[in-house]
Amino acid sequence: MAKTFFIKTNFDLCTGCSLCQLACSQRLLGGYNPHRALLRITHKAENLYHFPTVCNQCENAYCANVCPAKAISRDPETRALVVDRDKCIGCNMCRKYCPIEMVGVDPDLKKSVKCDLCGGDPACVAACPTGALELAYRVVPDEEEEEPNG
Repeated sequence: MAKTFFIKTNFDLCTGCSLCQLACSQRLLGGYNPHRALLRITHKAENLYHFPTVCNQCENAYCANVCPAKAISRDPETRALVVDRDKCIGCNMCRKYCPIEMVGVDPDLKKSVKCDLCGGDPACVAACPTGALELAYRVVPDEEEEEPNG
């Protein structure tokens, strides 16, 4: 059995402070730009509640399934879905088919970008002061252990 790590969101603990977005953009860009962070916070009901949305690191990942260049694959250690920028052709298919719209396009590189869990130590989780984001995992069968289809 393998562990697939992902970031669990607890919207009831989110204050909408955006520290997670600042930490993400700092790691990604080396500067603070929450608009380019790889997670989103949606503010609802006159800022009464806030919904953080982060890549779910899906087991059946549409972003990886539709990529014609096979540029999205699992990191062998964290099992996070990562984009190989050398393979990415910038077609945006991954962005189009992500059901929660968590794959973006780097405006400078014209390549896909998505949360890679910061190599297993997500900056957004470390920056969250309330526990609205937490690193979690689900246990999945190893690829060799999976039953063949049919």
